[in-house]
Amino acid sequence: MSSLLRTLDVPALPGLGAIQLRAGHAGAQRIVRWPYVAENRSFTPWIKGGELVFITGIGRHHSVDNLFELLYEGATAKVAGLVILTGDAYIGRLPAALLRLADQHQLPLLEQPYSLPMVTVTEVIGRAIVQREQLAWRETEARASSLLEKLQLRIGDVEARAEFIAPWFAEHQTLLQQLAPTIDAWLRHGGNVSAAAAALGSHRNSVRNRLDRLFRVTGLNPANPTDIYNLILAHVLLHEPITTPDFGDFP
Repeated sequence: MSSLLRTLDVPALPGLGAIQLRAGHAGAQRIVRWPYVAENRSFTPWIKGGELVFITGIGRHHSVDNLFELLYEGATAKVAGLVILTGDAYIGRLPAALLRLADQHQLPLLEQPYSLPMVTVTEVIGRAIVQREQLAWRETEARASSLLEKLQLRIGDVEARAEFIAPWFAEHQTLLQQLAPTIDAWLRHGGNVSAAAAALGSHRNSVRNRLDRLFRVTGLNPANPTDIYNLILAHVLLHEPITTPDFGDFP
């Protein structure tokens, strides 16, 4: 999504013009998931990937040699980039060898003066991430080709959708997963068991038995429109339909 915040966008954010992208330009299109200020010698245990990691200079944990270790660590952890704070009291300038190594690994390496408050930097970046994610979400929703697709996007990924239907199907979601092909075929053929069986290459009685089990275990009534609507909604939220169902008239 082009509207998401990329590493190369950070110096252009309001008030962050003092930050410079010094090396690793080839990887500067990486998406910034969130800013993270490294307080320990190693940061891998505390990140998920995609963070813009801030190194606050030479101190208790960070030496010049450790900067090289952190760059290797950042490349392995797939962070969005490293931002090293520089100033007379700590690192006066970034070693040329460090810049070359960042270019080699295509890992964005940025420089930030100590005079620029971290609270300002993280607040500006955090706000930009949220705003751009919201914009990207609206753009994605606008491209939805159906109301169903828009609803799926609005709720979230499959895990979020499973949580959404949990109050009605929490203990039966495994069964819905197992019988998804049967349910899909049955819905696509308007509740016609024979047509669903033919589409599945199964015997009519086998499909009927699966459906009987579904309604028996879930307590849904195939003659109750509300129960059928709930089943349809749960099914299409959890699975991408093979084709657009022709629901027709159910027995």
